[in-house]
Amino acid sequence: MSGRGSQVQPFLRWGALGLAVLVAVAATTGDADARSRRARHHKAAATSSYNPPTASIVVDGNSGKVLQASNPDAPRHPASLTKMMTLYLLFERLDSGKVKLTSEMPVSAHAAAQAPSKMGLKPGETIPVESAIKAIVTKSANDVAVVIGEYLGGDESSFARMMTAKAQSLGMMHTTYRNASGLPNDEQFTTARDQAILGRALQDRFPNYFAYFKTRAFAFRGRTIRGHNRLLGSVDGVDGIKTGYIRDSGFNIVTSVNRDNRHIVAVVFGGRTARARDAVVRNLIDDTIKVAAVRRTAPPVGEGTAVAETKLPAKPPAPTADPRPEPVAVAAAVDAPETGSTDPIKPNTVRTLLVRPGKTQVAALSELPPSSRKMMPPAHTASVSLVTTVKSDLPPPPPGAAPGVLGVLPAKAEGGTKLASAGANVPIPATPPEPAAAQAMKSRSGWMIQVGAFPEEKAAKERLSAAQTKAKQQLGEAAPFTEKVAKGERSLYRARFAGLDKPQAEAACKHLKQSEIPCMLIRN
Repeated sequence: MSGRGSQVQPFLRWGALGLAVLVAVAATTGDADARSRRARHHKAAATSSYNPPTASIVVDGNSGKVLQASNPDAPRHPASLTKMMTLYLLFERLDSGKVKLTSEMPVSAHAAAQAPSKMGLKPGETIPVESAIKAIVTKSANDVAVVIGEYLGGDESSFARMMTAKAQSLGMMHTTYRNASGLPNDEQFTTARDQAILGRALQDRFPNYFAYFKTRAFAFRGRTIRGHNRLLGSVDGVDGIKTGYIRDSGFNIVTSVNRDNRHIVAVVFGGRTARARDAVVRNLIDDTIKVAAVRRTAPPVGEGTAVAETKLPAKPPAPTADPRPEPVAVAAAVDAPETGSTDPIKPNTVRTLLVRPGKTQVAALSELPPSSRKMMPPAHTASVSLVTTVKSDLPPPPPGAAPGVLGVLPAKAEGGTKLASAGANVPIPATPPEPAAAQAMKSRSGWMIQVGAFPEEKAAKERLSAAQTKAKQQLGEAAPFTEKVAKGERSLYRARFAGLDKPQAEAACKHLKQSEIPCMLIRN
């Protein structure tokens, strides 16, 4: 009996142990299921209460017309749409031959430390330019974006200033970049309209490199990296370009569609989910592609050319620099009061001249601050012919005088006070005083600088005042003036300083660009 009992006891012990394990597993499974249900519930609740600010715009790529708009000029965080500008600057270097697709870019500790989404690059490694492009358009890799920024700009902060300057030169007047990736930054803003400009500019300026935005997957170090843009391959005609998300902006996208000779660029901000965002874009495409133009009439979008829009908002924003009539790129940011300041800019009074544009030589300084940057492109000169002729309200020239780019001022003027120079606020009489005439006449054989071009004279004067404040020492006795030029039915006011020699003009422009004020040299 005791023998049989001793044999039964182990079975009882193992049976009890097995039962305990089953109970524990059941309890654990139940707990896991409960946690999963709670997680799904919390996620659903979070999604239902998550309402990021929305904005959208659809622009006809052939005509430049706005086909749909909702809050197109409201400030939004660009998130990973930021990387469109990062690639724009990289494409520029590729296009100029300064960088090759096979060039190896080094990975810094700062780049490797970026938050996901990322490729997991390690400090000291390198990545080829072409692989970096594909990593941006598919995985939207933040570490790779910083690698590009540091490679082109020396450091990410300097590169962000380059990005902002390029945005301004493209007409993206409400965009400020603070990093290369789009990771959250309270000071990084854009608008739906500005992103539509950039989306069109990428295609018009770099049609060959734009094809990379069609990439849906690529192989990298034995891995297959797949993209986030679910519209590629699922919506007829979609050929890119970029998605993005941070919590403050929601799910965003810039989409290009080429279908049946029609071309539209659609921008959506504020999707609660990627699927909801994509549904909005699909509806916008369906509603607008059928009314888009089938023939290209709009000029290519780029620096110094027309940008989208022929339908203005009911209350247009304050006048900003108009890049369309300018012959060359102006690489810098718009000057404004400090963030949060309520102090208005107080312009100095300056003389407005109406001119007959002639042949002007423009010497463009490098767009890449600071001067220590290793990849600083050389300065170059370009001869630009302005074909628009406008009537002048200036008096006829004296005998023997020849018209110039500033028009003709009388050799002498009766009465009046000295033209406003750096830092001065003085009234200007109806007729130009002798010092102003002498300055302008002198500038024919010298140099001028231009610090902006605006649709309204007030904005041009404000820019002159800001430039005087930022570069009082460099401008010295240079004469500020606005120059009105007609462009079809529109007028443009150029903000310029005359009476400089070349070293003075170069020094002034370099200083102004460091202060994020656009500047270019003009030889008379």
